[in-house]
Amino acid sequence: MWGSEMAQNGAHVIAVGNEKGGSGKSTTALHLAVYLLHQGHRVGTVDVDSRQQTLTRYVRNRRATMAATERTVPLPRHLYIPTAWGDSISENHSAELDVFTRALDGLRAAVDFIVIDTPGFDCNLARAAHGAADTLVTPLNDSMIDLDVLARIDDQSGEPIQTSPYSRNVQRVRSERLARTGEGMDWVLVRNRISNLGSRNADQVQTTIDKVASRLGCRVAAGIAERVIFRSLFPLGMTVFDPLDAELLGGTPSMSHVNARQEYRRLVAALRLPATLPVPSAANAAGEASRLTA
Repeated sequence: MWGSEMAQNGAHVIAVGNEKGGSGKSTTALHLAVYLLHQGHRVGTVDVDSRQQTLTRYVRNRRATMAATERTVPLPRHLYIPTAWGDSISENHSAELDVFTRALDGLRAAVDFIVIDTPGFDCNLARAAHGAADTLVTPLNDSMIDLDVLARIDDQSGEPIQTSPYSRNVQRVRSERLARTGEGMDWVLVRNRISNLGSRNADQVQTTIDKVASRLGCRVAAGIAERVIFRSLFPLGMTVFDPLDAELLGGTPSMSHVNARQEYRRLVAALRLPATLPVPSAANAAGEASRLTA
């Protein structure tokens, strides 16, 4: 079985990182985790965002909905890593790294995938999470402003002219990982909150992000559209991969749910994770839509 094969090599670690807040990291992290759970994988989630703790609240909401509605949905093994607040910065960093390392070591022995949600700012735990990643997923809001987290863009040519501190941090941990383990980190950029209406700005974002990816040596995955469903699911702790009905949602599920599901499936396929299932065919997706809206 794939589970035992993966366990022999240790869990595959996916970090969801971006130093710009509000980019959809926590939503992306839980959707990736729940997708993998529904595929039969054992999944652990780790929240190192001590300020917001959004992923932790998302998982708590999921447990609360299960208790209130007596529904059964898969749950990841979730851990929250707090920031140390002692007087010594070096001692704080050492204590954080010790807790983080022990937490990951414990999860590696119990799960097939670990999904880590990181804060929207640079800190010791964020760097540790990036350094542990086999795959780094960076969601980017669909605007030229948000590309600034990766590189400074020339206003006239649209060419990246200087990498950002975040990109340099990622490149550094990639180099350190390669030197330490002989293995690279796969870095994947994901356009998020894409408008359903085409525009000149959207075309410019896509062209620019492709140029930035080429400069940074990373890949660009198909993006996730702007959808109200993601905001409505957070208080419930649910994702588009969970069974959704009018009683739970307060309204009939729509084709938007199906489309969002397909987008996240395409994202997982683009990540090229070990032992994941292929994205469903168009015929299967159409059948799923008919069942959802029946």
